[in-house]
Amino acid sequence: MREELKGPIVENVSIALVEIPLENNEKEYVVYLLNLRDDIMEGIIVASSGFGVNPKTGEEVKTSTLRRGIELMLPNEAARIEPIMPDLFDLTNEYWVSFWVNDVMYDKRFLFIPGSIKQEEFKLIELLGHKGILLT
Repeated sequence: MREELKGPIVENVSIALVEIPLENNEKEYVVYLLNLRDDIMEGIIVASSGFGVNPKTGEEVKTSTLRRGIELMLPNEAARIEPIMPDLFDLTNEYWVSFWVNDVMYDKRFLFIPGSIKQEEFKLIELLGHKGILLT
């Protein structure tokens, strides 16, 4: 592929899946976009979808695609993208993130592959103050 078609490398932008404790010992799982850059991200679009095989039925599964627009994110800021149900942890969960910085468009694909969302893999994500998994 020609170098000019690849686009700039996305650095210091992450997707985090965190566990948030609720009342009655219940938990909510939420996906966030993190701007760990030193500059402002603008015109952000996050498209998320899930796909794979249901391990219980063996059927192919594809979730609907969710698109979320965010006007801008300051450095070291997090934006809530969506809650995610544990039933979807057995699928591939894909997050395409596109954004602008100084008139340059950036684009990156983040994947939670089946089996990668496990309690033993959760670590504290300081920016969010909760344990979870961070994709960079």
